[in-house]
Amino acid sequence: MTASETQSPAQLPHHKVKVKKPGQRACNEKNDKGKFCGGHLKRWFYTTDVIERACGDAERAWGADAEVYRCEHCRTLYLPNSADAKVNVAGQGLKSVFGLTLPPKDK
Repeated sequence: MTASETQSPAQLPHHKVKVKKPGQRACNEKNDKGKFCGGHLKRWFYTTDVIERACGDAERAWGADAEVYRCEHCRTLYLPNSADAKVNVAGQGLKSVFGLTLPPKDK
């Protein structure tokens, strides 16, 4: 389901589709005045979206359970980058600078 950065993804009839850059969490789409949108990219579950169910473009193109992100402002769709290995909307995070390491919990 991932597309490489050099290859542009297939565009859908009713949606603009882009590929996320590694670590990208905000939209980089420019508006008609040339300013960045800057909206947060959030995981989009298109199978439960009522408007998308009527359209059906995303489900036909990627199946029922693909990892897709959508800008909260301009609604541009982003496919995950192959360089981002772990699925995490907020990003990878950082290791503690304090050196505190907690052992895993026993069940």
